[in-house]
Amino acid sequence: MPSKVSCFYMLTVVCWASALWYLSGPRPSTAYMGQMTFTVRKPPARPPKNDTLSNIRTRSLNPHNFKFLINEDKKCEGTPPFLVLLISTNHKEFDARQAIRETWGDENTFGDVRILTLFLLGFNTEPVLNQMVEQESQIFHDILVEDFVDSYHNLTLKTLMGMRWVSTYCSDARYVMKTDSDIFINMDNLVFNLLRPNAKPRRRFFTGRVINGGPIRDARNKWFMSRELYPDSRYPPFCSGTGYVFSGDVAELVYKASLHTRLLHLEDVYVGLCLRKLGIHLFQNTGFNHWKMTYSLCRYRKVLTVHQISPEEILRIWNDMSTKKHLKC
Repeated sequence: MPSKVSCFYMLTVVCWASALWYLSGPRPSTAYMGQMTFTVRKPPARPPKNDTLSNIRTRSLNPHNFKFLINEDKKCEGTPPFLVLLISTNHKEFDARQAIRETWGDENTFGDVRILTLFLLGFNTEPVLNQMVEQESQIFHDILVEDFVDSYHNLTLKTLMGMRWVSTYCSDARYVMKTDSDIFINMDNLVFNLLRPNAKPRRRFFTGRVINGGPIRDARNKWFMSRELYPDSRYPPFCSGTGYVFSGDVAELVYKASLHTRLLHLEDVYVGLCLRKLGIHLFQNTGFNHWKMTYSLCRYRKVLTVHQISPEEILRIWNDMSTKKHLKC
Protein backbone atom coordinates (compact mmCIF):
# COMPACT_ATOMS: atom_id res chain seq x y z
CA MET A 1 0.00 0.00 0.00
CA PRO A 2 1.54 3.36 -0.97
CA SER A 3 2.53 5.69 1.87
CA LYS A 4 0.69 8.90 2.65
CA VAL A 5 3.65 10.96 1.43
CA SER A 6 3.75 9.01 -1.85
CA CYS A 7 0.07 9.69 -2.43
CA PHE A 8 0.55 13.37 -1.67
CA TYR A 9 3.52 13.42 -4.03
CA MET A 10 1.52 11.90 -6.90
CA LEU A 11 -1.29 14.38 -6.24
CA THR A 12 1.22 17.22 -6.38
CA VAL A 13 2.64 15.99 -9.69
CA VAL A 14 -0.88 15.87 -11.15
CA CYS A 15 -1.56 19.40 -9.86
CA TRP A 16 1.67 20.69 -11.36
CA ALA A 17 0.83 19.10 -14.71
CA SER A 18 -2.56 20.80 -14.60
CA ALA A 19 -0.91 24.12 -13.75
CA LEU A 20 1.53 23.88 -16.65
CA TRP A 21 -1.36 23.01 -19.00
CA TYR A 22 -3.24 26.04 -17.68
CA LEU A 23 -0.28 28.36 -18.20
CA SER A 24 0.44 27.11 -21.70
CA GLY A 25 -3.16 27.56 -22.87
CA PRO A 26 -5.34 30.65 -23.41
CA ARG A 27 -5.64 32.90 -20.38
CA PRO A 28 -8.96 32.89 -18.52
CA SER A 29 -10.96 36.07 -18.36
CA THR A 30 -10.14 38.75 -15.82
CA ALA A 31 -13.41 38.02 -14.03
CA TYR A 32 -12.46 34.38 -13.59
CA MET A 33 -9.00 35.24 -12.34
CA GLY A 34 -10.53 37.48 -9.74
CA GLN A 35 -12.34 34.49 -8.24
CA MET A 36 -9.12 32.58 -7.60
CA THR A 37 -7.67 32.74 -4.13
CA PHE A 38 -4.24 31.95 -2.71
CA THR A 39 -4.60 30.29 0.66
CA VAL A 40 -1.53 30.68 2.83
CA ARG A 41 -0.66 30.00 6.43
CA LYS A 42 -1.00 33.46 7.95
CA PRO A 43 2.26 34.63 9.51
CA PRO A 44 2.47 36.76 12.63
CA ALA A 45 2.45 40.51 12.04
CA ARG A 46 6.19 40.50 12.68
CA PRO A 47 8.74 37.77 13.40
CA PRO A 48 9.47 36.86 17.03
CA LYS A 49 11.67 39.40 18.71
CA ASN A 50 15.36 38.76 18.33
CA ASP A 51 17.36 40.86 20.79
CA THR A 52 20.44 40.80 18.58
CA LEU A 53 18.47 42.49 15.79
CA SER A 54 16.74 45.05 18.01
CA ASN A 55 19.82 47.16 18.65
CA ILE A 56 19.67 48.83 15.23
CA ARG A 57 19.00 52.45 16.12
CA THR A 58 19.91 54.24 12.92
CA ARG A 59 17.53 54.67 10.01
CA SER A 60 17.64 51.81 7.50
CA LEU A 61 18.68 52.51 3.92
CA ASN A 62 17.27 49.17 2.84
CA PRO A 63 14.58 47.98 5.27
CA HIS A 64 13.65 44.38 4.58
CA ASN A 65 9.97 44.99 5.36
CA PHE A 66 8.51 41.94 3.64
CA LYS A 67 6.18 39.42 5.26
CA PHE A 68 6.41 35.66 5.15
CA LEU A 69 3.59 34.15 3.09
CA ILE A 70 4.95 30.68 3.81
CA ASN A 71 7.21 30.11 6.79
CA GLU A 72 8.66 27.08 8.56
CA ASP A 73 9.29 28.76 11.89
CA LYS A 74 9.40 25.43 13.80
CA LYS A 75 11.72 23.59 11.41
CA CYS A 76 14.87 24.28 13.41
CA GLU A 77 13.50 23.20 16.80
CA GLY A 78 15.43 20.54 18.67
CA THR A 79 19.09 19.80 18.13
CA PRO A 80 20.75 22.73 16.33
CA PRO A 81 21.50 21.72 12.73
CA PHE A 82 25.04 21.29 11.54
CA LEU A 83 24.16 22.69 8.11
CA VAL A 84 21.25 24.65 6.65
CA LEU A 85 20.88 24.55 2.86
CA LEU A 86 19.22 27.67 1.39
CA ILE A 87 18.30 27.01 -2.24
CA SER A 88 17.15 29.80 -4.53
CA THR A 89 14.45 28.53 -6.88
CA ASN A 90 11.36 29.66 -8.80
CA HIS A 91 7.79 28.43 -8.89
CA LYS A 92 8.04 26.31 -12.03
CA GLU A 93 11.06 24.32 -10.86
CA PHE A 94 9.16 21.55 -9.07
CA ASP A 95 11.19 18.85 -10.83
CA ALA A 96 14.44 20.45 -9.66
CA ARG A 97 13.22 20.74 -6.07
CA GLN A 98 12.07 17.12 -6.06
CA ALA A 99 15.38 15.92 -7.51
CA ILE A 100 17.24 17.83 -4.79
CA ARG A 101 14.98 16.38 -2.07
CA GLU A 102 15.82 12.89 -3.29
CA THR A 103 19.57 13.47 -3.60
CA TRP A 104 21.95 16.02 -2.09
CA GLY A 105 19.17 17.91 -0.28
CA ASP A 106 17.84 14.82 1.51
CA GLU A 107 17.79 15.79 5.19
CA ASN A 108 18.35 12.14 6.19
CA THR A 109 21.49 11.55 4.13
CA PHE A 110 23.69 11.57 7.23
CA GLY A 111 21.89 10.11 10.22
CA ASP A 112 24.26 11.60 12.79
CA VAL A 113 24.67 15.00 11.11
CA ARG A 114 21.53 17.14 11.11
CA ILE A 115 20.89 18.97 7.84
CA LEU A 116 17.96 21.25 7.00
CA THR A 117 16.88 22.03 3.44
CA LEU A 118 14.87 25.13 2.51
CA PHE A 119 13.81 26.48 -0.88
CA LEU A 120 13.57 30.28 -1.27
CA LEU A 121 10.85 31.95 -3.36
CA GLY A 122 9.08 35.24 -3.77
CA PHE A 123 5.44 35.85 -4.75
CA ASN A 124 4.48 34.93 -8.31
CA THR A 125 2.22 37.03 -10.52
CA GLU A 126 0.41 33.84 -11.66
CA PRO A 127 -2.05 32.91 -8.86
CA VAL A 128 -2.15 29.25 -9.89
CA LEU A 129 1.62 28.91 -9.36
CA ASN A 130 1.32 30.36 -5.87
CA GLN A 131 -1.37 27.78 -5.14
CA MET A 132 0.81 24.95 -6.41
CA VAL A 133 3.74 26.03 -4.25
CA GLU A 134 1.44 26.32 -1.22
CA GLN A 135 0.25 22.73 -1.76
CA GLU A 136 3.84 21.56 -2.24
CA SER A 137 4.79 23.31 1.00
CA GLN A 138 2.05 21.54 2.93
CA ILE A 139 3.49 18.20 1.82
CA PHE A 140 7.23 18.78 2.25
CA HIS A 141 7.51 21.68 4.72
CA ASP A 142 10.72 22.97 3.16
CA ILE A 143 9.65 26.20 1.40
CA LEU A 144 9.97 29.86 2.40
CA VAL A 145 8.06 32.61 0.58
CA GLU A 146 8.02 36.36 1.21
CA ASP A 147 5.68 38.85 -0.46
CA PHE A 148 8.14 40.45 -2.90
CA VAL A 149 7.69 39.65 -6.59
CA ASP A 150 9.69 36.61 -7.68
CA SER A 151 12.03 37.80 -10.44
CA TYR A 152 15.67 37.75 -11.53
CA HIS A 153 16.18 41.29 -10.25
CA ASN A 154 14.92 40.25 -6.81
CA LEU A 155 17.39 37.40 -6.27
CA THR A 156 19.12 39.51 -3.61
CA LEU A 157 15.86 39.65 -1.65
CA LYS A 158 15.67 35.85 -1.67
CA THR A 159 19.11 35.55 -0.12
CA LEU A 160 18.30 38.21 2.48
CA MET A 161 15.10 36.32 3.30
CA GLY A 162 17.22 33.23 3.96
CA MET A 163 19.67 35.21 6.11
CA ARG A 164 16.75 36.69 8.02
CA TRP A 165 15.19 33.26 8.59
CA VAL A 166 18.43 31.75 9.90
CA SER A 167 19.14 34.68 12.21
CA THR A 168 15.56 34.72 13.54
CA TYR A 169 14.53 31.06 13.68
CA CYS A 170 17.78 29.05 13.51
CA SER A 171 20.53 31.19 15.02
CA ASP A 172 22.32 28.16 16.51
CA ALA A 173 22.97 26.54 13.11
CA ARG A 174 26.68 25.87 12.78
CA TYR A 175 26.95 26.40 9.01
CA VAL A 176 24.78 27.65 6.16
CA MET A 177 25.08 27.14 2.42
CA LYS A 178 23.34 29.34 -0.12
CA THR A 179 23.04 27.78 -3.58
CA ASP A 180 20.79 27.46 -6.65
CA SER A 181 18.45 24.76 -7.94
CA ASP A 182 20.60 23.89 -10.98
CA ILE A 183 23.59 22.88 -8.86
CA PHE A 184 24.97 19.46 -8.01
CA ILE A 185 26.62 19.26 -4.58
CA ASN A 186 29.03 16.56 -3.49
CA MET A 187 27.73 16.35 0.07
CA ASP A 188 30.46 13.99 1.29
CA ASN A 189 33.12 16.53 0.35
CA LEU A 190 31.10 19.44 1.71
CA VAL A 191 30.27 17.91 5.09
CA PHE A 192 33.28 15.76 5.88
CA ASN A 193 36.17 17.36 3.98
CA LEU A 194 35.30 21.08 4.15
CA LEU A 195 33.17 21.57 7.27
CA ARG A 196 34.08 18.48 9.36
CA PRO A 197 31.45 17.87 12.09
CA ASN A 198 34.09 16.88 14.67
CA ALA A 199 36.22 20.00 14.14
CA LYS A 200 35.99 23.15 16.25
CA PRO A 201 33.17 25.40 14.96
CA ARG A 202 34.37 28.44 13.02
CA ARG A 203 33.13 32.01 13.39
CA ARG A 204 33.00 34.80 10.79
CA PHE A 205 33.80 32.15 8.19
CA PHE A 206 32.88 32.56 4.51
CA THR A 207 34.10 30.50 1.55
CA GLY A 208 33.30 29.76 -2.08
CA ARG A 209 34.59 30.60 -5.54
CA VAL A 210 36.01 34.06 -4.90
CA ILE A 211 35.70 36.48 -7.84
CA ASN A 212 37.59 39.74 -8.27
CA GLY A 213 36.03 41.90 -10.95
CA GLY A 214 34.28 45.09 -11.85
CA PRO A 215 30.87 46.20 -13.11
CA ILE A 216 29.77 45.50 -16.67
CA ARG A 217 28.47 48.70 -18.27
CA ASP A 218 26.93 47.13 -21.39
CA ALA A 219 23.15 47.42 -20.93
CA ARG A 220 22.61 44.34 -23.12
CA ASN A 221 24.53 42.12 -20.71
CA LYS A 222 22.74 39.98 -18.13
CA TRP A 223 25.02 41.35 -15.39
CA PHE A 224 24.75 45.01 -16.41
CA MET A 225 25.39 47.50 -13.61
CA SER A 226 24.71 51.22 -14.17
CA ARG A 227 27.10 53.91 -12.98
CA GLU A 228 24.23 55.57 -11.13
CA LEU A 229 23.64 52.44 -9.04
CA TYR A 230 27.31 51.53 -8.58
CA PRO A 231 29.80 54.23 -9.62
CA ASP A 232 33.02 52.46 -8.52
CA SER A 233 35.19 50.72 -11.13
CA ARG A 234 35.78 47.59 -9.03
CA TYR A 235 33.62 45.31 -6.92
CA PRO A 236 34.86 44.07 -3.57
CA PRO A 237 35.82 40.37 -3.65
CA PHE A 238 32.68 38.22 -3.67
CA CYS A 239 31.80 34.54 -3.89
CA SER A 240 29.86 33.27 -6.89
CA GLY A 241 26.18 33.06 -6.00
CA THR A 242 25.98 29.56 -7.47
CA GLY A 243 27.22 28.27 -4.11
CA TYR A 244 28.93 29.59 -1.02
CA VAL A 245 29.21 28.46 2.61
CA PHE A 246 29.43 30.47 5.81
CA SER A 247 29.28 30.00 9.56
CA GLY A 248 25.88 30.49 11.19
CA ASP A 249 26.82 33.75 12.91
CA VAL A 250 27.44 35.41 9.51
CA ALA A 251 23.74 35.17 8.57
CA GLU A 252 22.74 37.69 11.21
CA LEU A 253 25.75 39.92 10.51
CA VAL A 254 24.97 40.11 6.78
CA TYR A 255 21.28 40.66 7.41
CA LYS A 256 22.00 43.55 9.78
CA ALA A 257 24.57 45.05 7.40
CA SER A 258 22.06 44.84 4.53
CA LEU A 259 19.69 47.15 6.38
CA HIS A 260 22.25 49.92 5.91
CA THR A 261 23.56 48.97 2.47
CA ARG A 262 21.97 50.22 -0.75
CA LEU A 263 20.33 47.30 -2.53
CA LEU A 264 21.91 45.88 -5.70
CA HIS A 265 20.22 43.34 -7.96
CA LEU A 266 23.41 41.25 -8.38
CA GLU A 267 23.02 39.04 -5.33
CA ASP A 268 26.56 37.75 -4.96
CA VAL A 269 28.08 41.21 -5.48
CA TYR A 270 25.71 42.64 -2.88
CA VAL A 271 26.66 40.03 -0.28
CA GLY A 272 30.30 40.89 -1.02
CA LEU A 273 29.56 44.55 -0.25
CA CYS A 274 28.03 43.58 3.09
CA LEU A 275 31.00 41.36 3.93
CA ARG A 276 33.41 44.20 3.18
CA LYS A 277 31.49 46.43 5.60
CA LEU A 278 31.77 43.70 8.21
CA GLY A 279 35.47 43.14 7.62
CA ILE A 280 34.92 39.44 6.95
CA HIS A 281 37.61 37.75 4.84
CA LEU A 282 36.56 35.42 2.00
CA PHE A 283 38.43 32.13 1.68
CA GLN A 284 39.02 30.91 -1.87
CA ASN A 285 38.02 27.30 -2.55
CA THR A 286 38.35 26.05 -6.13
CA GLY A 287 36.13 23.07 -5.34
CA PHE A 288 33.17 25.40 -5.91
CA ASN A 289 32.68 25.35 -9.70
CA HIS A 290 30.35 27.97 -11.15
CA TRP A 291 30.27 26.44 -14.63
CA LYS A 292 29.21 23.23 -16.35
CA MET A 293 31.64 20.32 -16.10
CA THR A 294 31.52 17.28 -18.37
CA TYR A 295 30.49 14.39 -16.15
CA SER A 296 33.10 11.97 -14.98
CA LEU A 297 32.71 9.97 -11.77
CA CYS A 298 36.32 10.62 -10.83
CA ARG A 299 36.09 14.38 -11.55
CA TYR A 300 32.86 14.80 -9.62
CA ARG A 301 34.30 12.98 -6.62
CA LYS A 302 36.85 15.78 -6.24
CA VAL A 303 34.59 18.84 -6.43
CA LEU A 304 32.14 20.55 -4.11
CA THR A 305 29.67 22.03 -6.62
CA VAL A 306 28.93 21.94 -10.35
CA HIS A 307 26.67 24.43 -12.14
CA GLN A 308 23.99 24.04 -14.85
CA ILE A 309 22.87 20.54 -13.90
CA SER A 310 19.36 19.46 -14.89
CA PRO A 311 17.04 17.53 -12.52
CA GLU A 312 17.61 14.37 -14.56
CA GLU A 313 21.37 14.79 -14.33
CA ILE A 314 21.19 15.40 -10.58
CA LEU A 315 19.38 12.09 -10.10
CA ARG A 316 21.71 10.18 -12.42
CA ILE A 317 24.94 11.58 -10.94
CA TRP A 318 23.79 11.04 -7.35
CA ASN A 319 22.82 7.45 -8.08
CA ASP A 320 26.13 6.88 -9.83
CA MET A 321 28.16 8.26 -6.95
CA SER A 322 26.11 6.37 -4.35
CA THR A 323 26.25 2.95 -6.02
CA LYS A 324 29.84 3.03 -7.33
CA LYS A 325 31.76 4.02 -4.22
CA HIS A 326 33.81 0.84 -4.58
CA LEU A 327 35.28 1.96 -7.92
CA LYS A 328 38.74 3.45 -7.69
CA CYS A 329 39.89 6.47 -9.69
